[in-house]
Amino acid sequence: MDGRISERAVVLASGGLDSTVAAAVARRDGHTLTLLTIDYQQRHAVEIQRAEQVAEVLGAERHVVVRVDLRAIGGSALTDTLPVPKDRSGSERRQNIPLTYVPGRNLIFLSLAAAQAEVVDASVIYFGANVVDYSGYPDCRPEFIEAVESVLRLGTKAGMTGKQITIRTPLLHLTKADIIRLGLTLNAPFHLTHSCYDPIGTVACGHCDSCLIRRQGFTEAGVVDPIQYAVW
Repeated sequence: MDGRISERAVVLASGGLDSTVAAAVARRDGHTLTLLTIDYQQRHAVEIQRAEQVAEVLGAERHVVVRVDLRAIGGSALTDTLPVPKDRSGSERRQNIPLTYVPGRNLIFLSLAAAQAEVVDASVIYFGANVVDYSGYPDCRPEFIEAVESVLRLGTKAGMTGKQITIRTPLLHLTKADIIRLGLTLNAPFHLTHSCYDPIGTVACGHCDSCLIRRQGFTEAGVVDPIQYAVW
């Protein structure tokens, strides 16, 4: 730890594997946690319930859910009637920005996290972005995150008064297997996490990009994925 034992951190918590490990890292770093979950009317809304459970297990000081209706904008398989891509190979996932990209999502999420950080007097945001096993999202790239951090210096009261809001991305350059291994060392509650884009009820489909990446990660890490899949 770095001596900032009581410093607050806001964690963007989707209820998924990566954000849960990011929250566990923030706890390891000695922060008092505020978990922020965005209900954006996503197809896989079960993740909101999972985020609440994760917040409780990790001992978060508070869990805040903010509703932003991105379904009104649409343009994504997660917020529209577009089909969720299934059974794509790694090379296919890397070719184009997928239909599961939600226009403006991470920009909106980080803006809301910064607002929450100002309210709870936190100077750091933990964001579980990843550029190794990610599905081609432009708003997970380090250039984007650095640009948002610069904007927060200019466009927040905290930035104007000399208290910079930092965005920490501890998983940015890790493989999914490495993220899982890290989570295991931190006792991250993987059994509560939800990663699937197109669940059957509350059960992961096993075929969407997110399920395939997660399943491969657990296989490479040499451990059993504790969640249930409709099809293995």
